[in-house]
Amino acid sequence: QVQLVESGGGLVQAGGSLRLSCAASGSAISAYDMAWFHQAPGKGREFVAWISRSGTTYEANSVKGRFVGSRNNYVNSVYLQMNSLKVEDTGVYYCAGTTDDFSTRPYSAANAYTSWGQGTQVTVSA
Repeated sequence: QVQLVESGGGLVQAGGSLRLSCAASGSAISAYDMAWFHQAPGKGREFVAWISRSGTTYEANSVKGRFVGSRNNYVNSVYLQMNSLKVEDTGVYYCAGTTDDFSTRPYSAANAYTSWGQGTQVTVSA
């Protein structure tokens, strides 16, 4: 089971940028589909971005054109570049991974992932 540790969160003004990182250990993430999820205060985890084992990426409509997911298997890490941040982007961002396929659950579903980081807080001020 891979261990995941997120970093890069913080306080930023609306319109600003942040780059989140997720460092993996214990296993090579080249075998994993990876994703980012966002949990706003008082809400459940929502899908943000998927980065497949082959490097294909897909971002949720709510962040498309502003956020981009990526991976670097050589340093066993995934990233989320966040631009044009909005107040509603505030919350905890989680990195997740799985070696399973998506035959029973879509890649946008939180329960499709078996490994999770502890999360990193992003606060966007008006």
